Amino acid sequence: MTLMKKVTTLAAAVMLGCLPVAAADWKPSGPVTIQVGFGSGGSTDSLGRAIAAEMEKQTGWDVIVENKPGGGGVAMFSGLVRAKPDGRKIGMGVTIPTLMNLALRGDKLPFKVDSFDYLATVVLAPLAIVAPKDAPYNTFAEFVAHAKKNGGGLIGFDAKPQEMMMRAVNQTEQAGFEYVSHKSGAEIIQGLLGGHIQIGFGAGAHIKYVKSGQLKMLAVATQTRQDYSPDTESLIEQGYPYSVEPYFYLAAPKGLSGEAKEALSAALDKAINSDALAELITNVMFTVPTNLGAEGTSDKLKSGLHSVEELVAATK
Repeated sequence: MTLMKKVTTLAAAVMLGCLPVAAADWKPSGPVTIQVGFGSGGSTDSLGRAIAAEMEKQTGWDVIVENKPGGGGVAMFSGLVRAKPDGRKIGMGVTIPTLMNLALRGDKLPFKVDSFDYLATVVLAPLAIVAPKDAPYNTFAEFVAHAKKNGGGLIGFDAKPQEMMMRAVNQTEQAGFEYVSHKSGAEIIQGLLGGHIQIGFGAGAHIKYVKSGQLKMLAVATQTRQDYSPDTESLIEQGYPYSVEPYFYLAAPKGLSGEAKEALSAALDKAINSDALAELITNVMFTVPTNLGAEGTSDKLKSGLHSVEELVAATK
């Protein structure tokens, strides 16, 4: 067992050992449904089903997964906010699509950032900016200088916040950036390897290409550096005050009893820190589980909304 695994396992055991008896005895009155805000077959769906299986195994509860795709999770959360807070319905989404919708059209949505009881995060997608191995720049700041000198640069993205970060940089740097939309991170990698774009965003799929030497890291797009490339500075460290934190997370309708919230949070924590989830996250996203807990998840959503609102303002 690795040191990291020992630490997370110990933390989970301590948390469970400190639960009030009432919380430890709480059980749902029927099946628990995890509603996934995306279609079947994707990474969110895969994580949701693995969590459900581990929760069943460890608690004996009946845990069902339903796919409720639409609007990057907005359709699912729009229904979840109206559900009974009895602990039998949980939603799983990704922070950035939710927060982007709240920042851009929050007045038209039936929920706010504080409309839910937050339970857990699962993993932080290791978002980064990468380039072909032979590119004549080794950092994002060097790419900006290269673009200024050579009439611009082609940037691949597959999510709106990525494009917005680059537009915000371009507004201050006047580097002549051009933005090329892609359907997936895999498509971005093929564009980089084929010489069709100069830099692009990766959210995990890029890591094996970095390790093999086919691509190189220019910057981390999250707030802190990432373990697989500890010497790569973030955009913030390179002088560009932008980041996104794409956490996979779970929430319930607001108003859960204290016993239900603690029991659900504990069951989710055990599932997230299980060997099965660690293996899945390592294989699919090339990183490790990260559960911030109920309060940490709530804080991350609230601070994340502020960051996204600042990003939106910077691109106007």
